[in-house]
Amino acid sequence: MSTGFDNEKYIRTQSEHIKERIESVGGKLYLEFGGKLFDDYHASRVLPGFAPDSKIRMLMEFGDMAEAIVVINAEDIVKNKVRRDINVAYDMEVFRLVDSFSDRGIHVCGLVVTRYSGQESVDQFIKRAESLGLKVYKHYPIAGYPANIAHITSDDGFGKNEYVRTTKPLVVVTAPGPGSGKMAVCLSQLYHEHRMGQKSGYSKFETFPVWNLPINHPVNIAYEAATVDLNDANMLDPFHFEAYGVTTVNYNRDVEIFPVLNAMLAGIYGESPYKSPTDMGVNMAGNCIVDPDAVKKAANAEIIRRFFATLRLRREGRIDEEIVFKSDLLMKRAGIVPEDRNVVRVVREYMKKDNSRVIVAAELPNGTIVTGKSSPLLGASSAMILNALKILAGLDDSVLLISPEVIKSMQRLKVDYLGYKNPRLHIDEMLVALSIAANEDPNAEKAFSKLPELKGCDAHCSIILSGVNEISFKKLGMYISCEPEYQTNCLFHG
Repeated sequence: MSTGFDNEKYIRTQSEHIKERIESVGGKLYLEFGGKLFDDYHASRVLPGFAPDSKIRMLMEFGDMAEAIVVINAEDIVKNKVRRDINVAYDMEVFRLVDSFSDRGIHVCGLVVTRYSGQESVDQFIKRAESLGLKVYKHYPIAGYPANIAHITSDDGFGKNEYVRTTKPLVVVTAPGPGSGKMAVCLSQLYHEHRMGQKSGYSKFETFPVWNLPINHPVNIAYEAATVDLNDANMLDPFHFEAYGVTTVNYNRDVEIFPVLNAMLAGIYGESPYKSPTDMGVNMAGNCIVDPDAVKKAANAEIIRRFFATLRLRREGRIDEEIVFKSDLLMKRAGIVPEDRNVVRVVREYMKKDNSRVIVAAELPNGTIVTGKSSPLLGASSAMILNALKILAGLDDSVLLISPEVIKSMQRLKVDYLGYKNPRLHIDEMLVALSIAANEDPNAEKAFSKLPELKGCDAHCSIILSGVNEISFKKLGMYISCEPEYQTNCLFHG
């Protein structure tokens, strides 16, 4: 749990570097933002000390110099695509992004719908967005994209797209997820502005892979593990090495598309300003690592968590065996095994001895491993959280924080009146009971006040978690994984 990343240095140096890029391109920069802008929990897990909202805090350094364009692919609206980590559909995520910008004083100058071709559900979305006061612009499929450069950089290509009027030196272009068409939106804007005689440039912001870390550094392998289902792969940037003789890391899609992107920029300007994909980037994260060992440990733990996530998805029938195989190979590349996470080792050792009860283990900030097992009153997750709070509060294990009679009364409500089959208290239910007890019991108050210290703790469960407990672990900021096993042999798991 050691801090390995200097977040304040990152915000400062990143904003300074972007300002330098703005000046170098003539005073106006379209910055394509890859990854998650507001809640980058992956980055906070592999770079301990990185705050999930670091990127937006960095943009706030620009004050009224920055504005934003939000992009969504029409096909993602038609398919009702969902952002898996927060379970929000892309069309609704657009509104969340706009709200997040607005709350921080960054004006959203336009919402661009790419690959628009008159889809009925897309028209309904546009109507709703406009009724909420958003300016919506349509970008259309371009024949021959991305190979026919002459056609793309013409009035029948980028010129056909609706132009978003922007007024600030920094225009952030972001989207709910990958494949939204952010790069094409940036290039379309450059095309229109070049025709109008205005100077502007393009850069890309991707936190991962970290270009100045080795290709097999755990942080970069963790990025591959996070995108294993997208067929992304880290690779050395051959264009950068050829131009400068310096080895840097990029990922396959950027390297593969660079010759095309370079040709598009040349088609717009007559000459491209970049010699490599690395040249286009503005990421300074690698320069803000202050404890390499802490970062390596955190990244290795994330690689293992991602492996368990693929095992679960395979068990649920949502991915093929090939994805699990790739995830396992990434662990081997990093030279680690699942048991290198202490919580996994403890849970698996217990499962060998007694597989009849569910167990959850967590590693506290001081390295202590705390466990919880299912009982007639509490689920294993709830028991573990309660035990952890006792340890953090310096209370003896024998101290009773919640009366069994109170728990039984809550169970009566759940089973007899609300119709639940599982009488054991979930995490959220147990915490409600603890918060009430904290009003009168000093020990319960001591334990309750230690909840923030669970943030960032690693945890592992012997079975696939219930949805309600999984949400609670996320809200507490704990890094949970689970074995790909169900508690029962039922076909339906609610």
